[in-house]
Amino acid sequence: MAVKIRLARRGRKKAATYDIVVADARAPRDGRFVEKLGTYNPNTNPATIVYDADRAFYWVMNGAQPTETVRAMLAYRGVLLRRHLQLGVTKGALTQEVADQRYQDWLSEKDAKIEAKKTGLTDTKAEARKQQLAAETKVKEARATALAAKQAAALAAATPPLRLRQPQPKAPRKPPKLRLKPLLKLAV
Repeated sequence: MAVKIRLARRGRKKAATYDIVVADARAPRDGRFVEKLGTYNPNTNPATIVYDADRAFYWVMNGAQPTETVRAMLAYRGVLLRRHLQLGVTKGALTQEVADQRYQDWLSEKDAKIEAKKTGLTDTKAEARKQQLAAETKVKEARATALAAKQAAALAAATPPLRLRQPQPKAPRKPPKLRLKPLLKLAV
């Protein structure tokens, strides 16, 4: 049976995530598989690859053929380097301890690069946000000063110059008229 390590699509529309699976080459893409090795999420930056490295190494050593995308992921996470070193041990070019040491050194260096990229992305995002906020406050202050100047000009144009008016004497008030109703109308 020809075995492939490939991606099986999961997730919702326009936000796909993938399972990394070992499947028969003749099985449908999202169909039956032999073993699920992990998941791949291309929607994050950097892409999230979570998988069982030992099982992936086992399948690669036993002849499973990865697809191009999965091959790139396995190379990115060090499975193909581990296979290369293990073949060197099998041929007698290296000892197992040297191969393991080289693999661990490479793995720690790769993890440091990935962490550096993540922190670099968050730092640049925070710096961009600071610059955007500074630009917004500068524009806001400019608008406020322009509005204050405009309102001051409108106020100066709308109000006539102040003239002191002489108070006018008030006319005396008339007393209110009293209306008296006759209490009883006498019939004559």
